[in-house]
Amino acid sequence: MIGAEQTLTSNVASFDLLAREIRACTLCEEHLPLGANPVFQGHPDARLMVVGQAPGTAVHKTGIPFNDPSGDRLRHWLGMDRDQFYDPQQVALVPMGFCYPGKGKGGDLPPRPECAATWRKRLLSHLQSVQTTVMVGRYAIDWHLQPERNATLAALVAEWQQHAPEIFLLPHPSPRNGRWLRERPWVEAQIVPALRARVASIFSEPLPQAGHPS
Repeated sequence: MIGAEQTLTSNVASFDLLAREIRACTLCEEHLPLGANPVFQGHPDARLMVVGQAPGTAVHKTGIPFNDPSGDRLRHWLGMDRDQFYDPQQVALVPMGFCYPGKGKGGDLPPRPECAATWRKRLLSHLQSVQTTVMVGRYAIDWHLQPERNATLAALVAEWQQHAPEIFLLPHPSPRNGRWLRERPWVEAQIVPALRARVASIFSEPLPQAGHPS
């Protein structure tokens, strides 16, 4: 038992060290209009992982992931309140890019590629307690599942049952996607109830007592 506690403490310490490295990252700062401000949350005990795109301006300013209308819809989909959602010992929030990439013609620019190339595999290696991963949007799905390039987001999300319950595929919950969702009512009629049930199930067991959030 003592050995298990020592291992857990070591894992948390190792994760904390990596988290400090990521938060100090300025690798692509010259390309970031608002400067570097890596935003994410996690802990080795986290059972749910949400993979988004990259912070928007509101998240950049507050340093809180999904602290915007997109986050409100996402938490509604998950059936979670803010307290549980922002508990890193329960939920890891690890977007494909940790910093706001800037504005493009049709919305925010894609996540900077340097971010995933530098940090992603190292970070994911510390999140071994994750039981379900929610992939939000095309960038998350492309990196993790590497589907065919010509596959549309709608087609990928429609095949969600092939990956559930370990993985759920969703469109981005941005208000900009309101029309997309209205044209595909099956997302909220079929996927969301299944996702909520899965989230409730994985948190039905008590959290470990050892360790601390990061």
